[in-house]
Amino acid sequence: MPSALHDAYDTRLAAGDIRPDPAQAAALRALVRLEGDLQSAEPGGLKKLFKKAPASQRGVYLFGPVGRGKSMLMDLFYETAPVALKRRTHFHVFLGEIHRLIDAWRKGDAAARKARFGQAKGDDPIPPIADVVAAEAKLLCFDEFQVTDIADAMILGRLFEALFARGVTLVTTSNRLPDELYKNGLNRQLFLPFIDLLKRHVEVVEVDGPHDYRLDRLRAAGTWFSPNDPDNQRTYDALWQDMLGTEEESGATLEVLGRKIHLPHASGGLLRATFSSLCSVALGPNDYLAIAANFHTLFLEDVPKLSANRREEARRLVILVDALYEARTKLIVLAEAEPIQLYPAGDGAFEFERTASRLQEMRSADWLAEA
Repeated sequence: MPSALHDAYDTRLAAGDIRPDPAQAAALRALVRLEGDLQSAEPGGLKKLFKKAPASQRGVYLFGPVGRGKSMLMDLFYETAPVALKRRTHFHVFLGEIHRLIDAWRKGDAAARKARFGQAKGDDPIPPIADVVAAEAKLLCFDEFQVTDIADAMILGRLFEALFARGVTLVTTSNRLPDELYKNGLNRQLFLPFIDLLKRHVEVVEVDGPHDYRLDRLRAAGTWFSPNDPDNQRTYDALWQDMLGTEEESGATLEVLGRKIHLPHASGGLLRATFSSLCSVALGPNDYLAIAANFHTLFLEDVPKLSANRREEARRLVILVDALYEARTKLIVLAEAEPIQLYPAGDGAFEFERTASRLQEMRSADWLAEA
């Protein structure tokens, strides 16, 4: 059977947009298999006569380190998938929508429920929410599948059981194996049935080639841009757009010790933030640890030279860099000066020399490759 996905992949190869990568071959085979399954399952003949909806097909779960082409492969599959109702988004965006739908069901009266969900009876929000999701998309493609929040963990099993029962097929990328999702999470034993359900409904494929395409971009462009002038601003902006690719800044919200941190310029594992938004506000070690745990790359801009009267901001920068360093988060900086010149005098300036040394190390090719 001809494959539109394979043709699209070969076209990009021939154009030089991507390079031959044996590590992507298994992923491509799995996605071509699913393409055929979806095509065969399209309603027709007796199925169409009796209005029988297509069953959920065995999806694909691509996992591996960042920069190996997982999202690129999924995007090609999404563009060519023979499904009329389909959706591609970041997983955390989808979960945010689910929580808002749960809230709308629980707080809505009969009229509000009927208007939003087409039904109003019952106390359980999962079935009507699954009806809404399945009516809008029979193929869901998620980027950056991860579970770090207990509220998410507790609803996923029932939600996806309902979605699969309604004929929804799943394709997703992740940095983790299914068995490592929500690892060490609170009450994780309650999450394990969802992992079993997920593995029954997807083919798990590792994409772990030796080549990190995102790292190529960082090596070519550099990761420290100073001074903060128009030329460096343009280069910094261009690198951010290049790393985003076809993604959009969907934003993210982290919950830390009951507080919520809103990060408007985020996309999957990429975060862009200003120095003032992270270091001029009352954030602490737990907040920076959460940022380092949730994002593999941070673009930090408008980092100023700091004087003694800004020692608190300097202290927060030290804590932030320590968290990023330990998590091996890639850091791209647009700053007024080189690391050693950022805080030359004031309380803690001697200790800041260690931070400057770490910042210098984090821009090296060896450290980027390790990270």
